[in-house]
Amino acid sequence: MHFSVLHQYLLPKQALTRFAGRVANNDDGRFTPQIIRWFVRKYGVDMQEAQDPDLRSYHSFNAFFTRALRPDARPLADAGFVSPVDGTVSQLGSIEHDQIFQAKGHRYSTTALVGGDSALAARFDHGEFATLYLSPRDYHRIHMPCDARLMRMIYVPGALFSVNPGTARGVPGLFARNERVVCVFASAFGPFVLVLVGATIVGSMQTTWHGVVNPSRSGKVQEWRYEDQQIGFKKGEEMGRFLLGSTVVMLFPRGVMRFNPDWNAGRAIRMGEPMGDKL
Repeated sequence: MHFSVLHQYLLPKQALTRFAGRVANNDDGRFTPQIIRWFVRKYGVDMQEAQDPDLRSYHSFNAFFTRALRPDARPLADAGFVSPVDGTVSQLGSIEHDQIFQAKGHRYSTTALVGGDSALAARFDHGEFATLYLSPRDYHRIHMPCDARLMRMIYVPGALFSVNPGTARGVPGLFARNERVVCVFASAFGPFVLVLVGATIVGSMQTTWHGVVNPSRSGKVQEWRYEDQQIGFKKGEEMGRFLLGSTVVMLFPRGVMRFNPDWNAGRAIRMGEPMGDKL
């Protein structure tokens, strides 16, 4: 095992993440402008896309990190499904029965990913999946790939390994081990799942209907049901955000969609571009 992965088993990841969350939410302003300027330079963040390009206007690092973009910065493609995020395609393709490909030599089950609900997982047997990685420089709001209605949300506690490509190659079942928020939607073609996966120093995950989902990190699976509510979303509408970056995993049923043939592992993507078409 490479040292870059091995040392993550030894790090106090929960403590580091709590500390990073406090720093990122700090509103006192003494160091925030310097931290933001350093971050923009280090990662080459394009602030001309931001709705507010003035770095001095952000009261905390998280306010900067989850900044809105200009309304014209991410036009929606005329496609059945659009990319929900800016980032990089980590992996995508067919689910082999219930197994999702993570990296060479590593697979994990849909049941493990959704927190142990085998009935929910079975709806995606032989379906399609996409794993999308958001790097520090990326826009960190998450949008809807298609029109849909929210049905359930499940918070699954877990580890906080990094989710960068190197760690994905080295940690078995990474995306089913890390803390995550499983969002279950109903659409015109059937159900789909959008999973927000946490990582080291990801302060928290947030949805538009609930707010911050994991503030206490209680260690217990928690579930919210929305079947009796009409919480609907249009394609391209914001549904959540990462307070510091991470990964999104999506599951689709069999025979529903065909991925954009230009999408492959390692491809850079932008929110709103064609992800696939309905079959």
